[in-house]
Amino acid sequence: MATVRVRFAPSPTGFLHVGGLRTALYNYLFARKHGGVFILRIEDTDRERFVEGAVENLLATLRWAGLTFDEGPGKGGDRGPYVQSERLALYREYADLLVESDRAYYAFDTADELEAMREEQKQSGVPLRSYRRALDLSPAEVQEKLDAGTPAVVRLKVPDSTIVSFDDVIRSRVEFSSDQLDDQVLMKSDGYPTYHLANVVDDHLMGVTHVIRGEEWLSSTPKHVLLYKAFGWEQPVFAHLPLLLNPDRTKLSKRQGDVAVEDYQRKGFLPEALVNFIAFLGWNPGDERELFSLEELTREFSLERVGKSGAIFNVEKLNSVNQHYIRQYDAAGLAALVRPWLEAKGLHGGSDAYLADALALLKERVTTLEDFATTGGFLFADPSAYDPDGVKKNWKPDSGHHVRAVLDVLAGLEDFSSSAIETVLRSVAERLGVGTGKLIHPVRLAVSGRSTGPGLFEMMEVLGKDTCLRRLERAIVTLG
Repeated sequence: MATVRVRFAPSPTGFLHVGGLRTALYNYLFARKHGGVFILRIEDTDRERFVEGAVENLLATLRWAGLTFDEGPGKGGDRGPYVQSERLALYREYADLLVESDRAYYAFDTADELEAMREEQKQSGVPLRSYRRALDLSPAEVQEKLDAGTPAVVRLKVPDSTIVSFDDVIRSRVEFSSDQLDDQVLMKSDGYPTYHLANVVDDHLMGVTHVIRGEEWLSSTPKHVLLYKAFGWEQPVFAHLPLLLNPDRTKLSKRQGDVAVEDYQRKGFLPEALVNFIAFLGWNPGDERELFSLEELTREFSLERVGKSGAIFNVEKLNSVNQHYIRQYDAAGLAALVRPWLEAKGLHGGSDAYLADALALLKERVTTLEDFATTGGFLFADPSAYDPDGVKKNWKPDSGHHVRAVLDVLAGLEDFSSSAIETVLRSVAERLGVGTGKLIHPVRLAVSGRSTGPGLFEMMEVLGKDTCLRRLERAIVTLG
């Protein structure tokens, strides 16, 4: 069997979509599973949609996810260049070859003329390619127009009433009627190729053996099959991945939630969690296992276990997976991840020892790295405000008196351990003749500004005596 060669070929039109990351992941896993080559190719021929900085963002995102490519921009390889805008002469050469072999032709229709033809097509139902006015021109007339600089495109001459078929690893046998296809543009009048020509030429010249891409490209595949036949080239194996869907089974879109990988990076999702989650959007190992490292995914992955049905992007499931991975980190590893998030919020994490103790309190209660700095911010800075609902519910007219009684005893406490703090609160409650909750809830509110959180006594031990006394005093003054 020839060496497996697969490619991820995104367009630099913005941030990387989670569906794009899944495509990259499946190509990466397939290449690694079969000892093959994973290629990154930048398809930037659509200059109107090109976004500055998108390529750099793409490369950074792939690095973040751990998906290293073998050939591509900045990496080298003997099939480059790997940026399509650097291969324009190649596409012109192959477009000319198709024209010379009478499998493609020059067309001179203006945008207004094409729009008029499309309107007429809607009314008549006649395929657009029936309007092949350029084919009525003699070779001399065509050359005359080209010499005069008349804007021209190159179109593929699609055969009439032909069944175009191909085998798909995921969808089995797929067939299209050529009557459903127009004479697709291969070269635009600005000298840039369309996606279809550049894609086929590059896949052939780069030796791509398997094309693994999203279902949205399925309708383009018959056009590509016709191009392979027109060139006389062997076509690769195709595998079209299922759509990603919102929970209501509509196509995943920005309208219903985040769709860019960067959105999840910015919220503090771990790369190993997002990769693990995305791997299951269409694929499964055939058993109940759900948590896999990248290395384990590589061993288990197969295209045959990718389904046809759309995959639901369930954020709650992603949250659960991310929580699992956060809990797997040891104190030092977690501290290294979280400290930048604290600094970004203007919080100081303190010493390594303090940060480790604080994160240990929080890690069972958070979903993302960002949560350490938001819901757990009280461990790194005195609360600037108090939860209004907590105040209404837990700070009663006598709470200031009760908290003062606790503060006075804690001030003389030498052993500021969680067990000693608990003993103090319970003894003060007994002396005051009130339930322990009458002290625990306002004390929690005073030291954290919140009505929920980690265990109060453990939290106070981590905060330390001076911090707790300062915050208790401030709450008494502020809340009354």
